[in-house]
Amino acid sequence: MIANRFSIILFLAQLIFISIFSYGQVSDSRKKLSEGHDESFSDPYLPNEFHNKKVSPAYKFSNYRSNTKLKLANPSSSIFTTQVNTDNLGFNILGDAANETSIAVNSISHNQLVIGWRQFDNVTSNFRQAGMAYSSDFGQTWIFPGVIEPGIFRTDPVLDVDAIGNIYYNSLTNSPVYLCKVFISPDGGFTWDLGTDAAGGDKQWMAIDRSSGSGSGNIYSAWNSAFSSCLPGNSTRSANAGLNYDPCVFTDGDPIWGTMTVNNMGDLFVSGRSPNSDSLLVIRSSDAKTPGSNITWSVSTVFMDGILNYGTTINPAGLPGQVNIKVDQGNSISQGNLYLTAPLARISSFDPGDIMFSRSTDNGLNWSAPIQINDDASTANFQWFGTMAVAPNGRIDVIWLDTRDAPLGSDSSALYYSYSTDQGNNWSVNEKLSDLFDPHVGYPNQLKMGDYFDMVSDNVGANLAWANTLNGEEDVYFSRIIPSINTGLNDLFESTNYSISPNPNNGIFTINGNLKNAKIEIYSSIGEKIHEQKYYSKNIDISNQPSGFYFIKIINSDGTTVVRKVLKN
Repeated sequence: MIANRFSIILFLAQLIFISIFSYGQVSDSRKKLSEGHDESFSDPYLPNEFHNKKVSPAYKFSNYRSNTKLKLANPSSSIFTTQVNTDNLGFNILGDAANETSIAVNSISHNQLVIGWRQFDNVTSNFRQAGMAYSSDFGQTWIFPGVIEPGIFRTDPVLDVDAIGNIYYNSLTNSPVYLCKVFISPDGGFTWDLGTDAAGGDKQWMAIDRSSGSGSGNIYSAWNSAFSSCLPGNSTRSANAGLNYDPCVFTDGDPIWGTMTVNNMGDLFVSGRSPNSDSLLVIRSSDAKTPGSNITWSVSTVFMDGILNYGTTINPAGLPGQVNIKVDQGNSISQGNLYLTAPLARISSFDPGDIMFSRSTDNGLNWSAPIQINDDASTANFQWFGTMAVAPNGRIDVIWLDTRDAPLGSDSSALYYSYSTDQGNNWSVNEKLSDLFDPHVGYPNQLKMGDYFDMVSDNVGANLAWANTLNGEEDVYFSRIIPSINTGLNDLFESTNYSISPNPNNGIFTINGNLKNAKIEIYSSIGEKIHEQKYYSKNIDISNQPSGFYFIKIINSDGTTVVRKVLKN
């Protein structure tokens, strides 16, 4: 592996002259799009001003409630939010910053989650490293053991997982040339290998083939060719689970600022904006899955009534988000559908930022008319950092940051959420899932809060990795979002007929009240049903479950629902 890295470095060194020459031939429009969006470092590394000894309480929030006095007309979804980049005692570290998040959920052990981010140890320097934390309890608690490759400039983290549960962390450096390295963890983020060089450039993305076809285990990456050590190439492939990567190849259309996905047939899709126009592109390769093949592409232009740009006031030195492409990989009638979202400045209404959506049911050849997901009536609000995920059951989840609740002239934003259960034809009423926060505080000598968030959904809910300033700094957070259609945990009815004793308890407790003809369901704090009974019994035993919050859902014979929260020590 070391010899392989050394040979690649020598090869890249030989390309420096070619790269400089090629860069000089980049069109003026591409240069204009890319100016100021160069992920290079100009500051030296600075340690934390307080040497990680000055801390404050970490931010944590949940809207799970055990009591309410009215039935909600529009039940809101449930959310649990906790800070990820904390010290070993769970406290917020003052004087640092963290943003630009990516998340992976172990495909075998779903309790294991890993989040990567750009870690700035000192906010007075833009020097960043490959931050990482892992959780083994579905995201309820996180361990931040330190960065991957301490002291090495690393940026643009992208995580994914293969079919057997290995986690991959793609990270960019530009010292001395643009070069990505992909690190592999076989144990849910607890340990990592030394990494393998994978070419690359600015705003790279990565996708792994988890199908059972000929490309199973293939790793793909694509990036902005305006900043790359691999000109004129802007994509690469590994056909041997990351042992090494093919030489760079050029993708037709050269899309930038987008993401990638692979369908159940092993076909590869790359989304982004054209570097030479305002168009959004989706390119497809059906032969990238074949090891050793010459990769060919077909290009589709998608009209979404908007423009993706950088340098907006909401995120001055960054993007308002990226083009998100996802495929339905489940077993429902929507399997194979492709979905596209992007935070766009609208052409028709001059709105500064809306979350737009389009769908393809024919493998990316044709795309539906655009749909606006955010439902605010004003054309002055800014919706940004839109992020999408698709659950195996076909539910589409979309989150974004939204200024609709901020005072006039303010960029303060809150997290919003909407979902669709009919392939994107209709969307749920938008739901506000966080307090407002000012995105302009806590900048790490770089006027942006990163360029993207990331999310992975399952049949119960969505796992979100995002950044905010709710504690006065830029920090990384995990949120578990559960739409109320799945559990009804927030479909509460006024009732004082039920209580739980003792509470807290050791997992053995009694429900006090008339349970005759009532159905009892118990859910974990992430919305998984762990217990159900349809017979009369006041005594419950969940002592085999881990410590944490649980929700007792009592469904009476008349259809009314009561939810009570119980804490297991």
